[in-house]
Amino acid sequence: MATFPSDQEKSYKAPTQTSIHPAKTFGHGYNDQNGTTIGAPDYGESHQGIEKSESSLHRGLKPRHVSLIAIGGVIGTGLFIGTGTALSNGGPLGLWLGFSFVGILVFFMMLGLGEMSAYLPITGGQLTFAGRFFDPALGFAMTWSTTLHWALTCASELSAVAVLVNYWLEPSRVNNAVWITIGYVVVVALNLTTSGVYGETEFIFSSIKVLTIIGLIILGIAIDCGAGPTGHYLGFHYWHDPGALAQYEDIGGSTGRFLGFWAVMTQAAFSYGGVEFFGITAAESSNPRFSIPRAMKQIYFRIGVFYILGTFILGLIVPYNNSRLGTASNAAASPWVIAIQLSGIKALPHIINACLITSAWSAGNADLYVSSRSLYNMAHKGLVPRIFLRTHRYGTPWVAVLTMATIPLLAYMTVSNGAAQVFGWFVNLVAVMGLVEWMGICIAYIGFRRAMKAQDFDRTTLPYRHPLALFGAWFALFSFAIIILFSGWTVFRDTKNFDRATFITNYLPAVFFPALYFGYKLYAKTSIIHPLEVDLISDVAEIEATMVERPPAHGFKGRLQAALF
Repeated sequence: MATFPSDQEKSYKAPTQTSIHPAKTFGHGYNDQNGTTIGAPDYGESHQGIEKSESSLHRGLKPRHVSLIAIGGVIGTGLFIGTGTALSNGGPLGLWLGFSFVGILVFFMMLGLGEMSAYLPITGGQLTFAGRFFDPALGFAMTWSTTLHWALTCASELSAVAVLVNYWLEPSRVNNAVWITIGYVVVVALNLTTSGVYGETEFIFSSIKVLTIIGLIILGIAIDCGAGPTGHYLGFHYWHDPGALAQYEDIGGSTGRFLGFWAVMTQAAFSYGGVEFFGITAAESSNPRFSIPRAMKQIYFRIGVFYILGTFILGLIVPYNNSRLGTASNAAASPWVIAIQLSGIKALPHIINACLITSAWSAGNADLYVSSRSLYNMAHKGLVPRIFLRTHRYGTPWVAVLTMATIPLLAYMTVSNGAAQVFGWFVNLVAVMGLVEWMGICIAYIGFRRAMKAQDFDRTTLPYRHPLALFGAWFALFSFAIIILFSGWTVFRDTKNFDRATFITNYLPAVFFPALYFGYKLYAKTSIIHPLEVDLISDVAEIEATMVERPPAHGFKGRLQAALF
């Protein structure tokens, strides 16, 4: 067993758990007194009728790929454009508090996912953990929800590509269907390549996004200090005029200010969506016990700098009562573009718009990747036909990719119904779906910790661990539930003109997920797995066999890459 070269990549002592537990075959339900596995499909590696070489993912993602994917893999238009709606609803302080609170919850959720993914980087990631550590029915619901969720998110990003191009070309000149088609073809083509090619393209796209966000933050600081062509020093001016907190829909007093802050939550959830993405990429990551702990450090950077610092700077340079915030359907609605134009900078908005298009493209690329791997994972568990296990000789599940590529075609709805309105529906739907799936990750981790305690598992042997992970899972679980419960509260303010579309897109996932969970429980007669029967051993030996010691870094480039990735 190779050892890690630093304190944060410690040696993983393989014999510890295998010496504690006798060799046995675990199902992913639990074993009754006769040794029969109750209520679970096969989560193993055997696929009758399909050769292993035709049903195996390849570990083609390098540590630097995983690190950049963790930082910016699915950052899309939510951070660049959606923050405008959040700013107009909550004001600068409400925007910052909302994104900070959701960021803390995401951080807590990711602590548990990091522990599980680093210890057991297997096909399906958190989708498999839910069925393996808690209840097969939870794994079933998580897998179906994630598969549909990310395919729908891909559709929203493709529609965003079209409206971003509208910054230059109005739909009356070139129909939006043209831009959606171009984006769609590129995304599908990239997903049909190898995981290595996918990793390289995402590395480039994510690098562009990271540099764009960092550049915008630096530019925002400069604008706030009066470095723009107008030379106006802003400081905290917009926190005083028009104010730090907006009165949501002109509701007076502290109630209106609190509701403005609360309205930021759903938009924040949409913007943070995909932060859990690397849990699924672990199965295609080389040397995952090294790359996953490193990727967790990038998550802290992403939350702290991109979202918390970024939204703080944004609230300093754009007034929340600007008429373009949350209204326009193209990059002109981006608060960053508004700030640049208010400062008198001429050409830069066009450059930012080009970067936003690559961000939307990249996010759609990552969305289809997750969706296809979720479908592959379902076939892996026996929940859908085995044909979705088929991979080409380079290890890409091409049948799953082409199947899930049909759902993003919903992006063409924006051509006839109006891009802004349909994009808003997608935001509501996928944001709440993401919150429900984050709850599932927290539940899976709670089951993981219950099993470790019951089986006297030595947590010091884990390649990644955090003392706040268990508390964080419980806190995030209840907080996500409250956010979902009140996510669509605005539709009840005017029952005479009840907004059915907003109600359905906000609360459909909250009904769909439990229906999947309890429906599968009734069908397969599953039960919550007893902590002593949770499988903490299977696949560990195979994972340890793939571990390699990272070679020492040589030269400036090698040392820089080792430090960052």
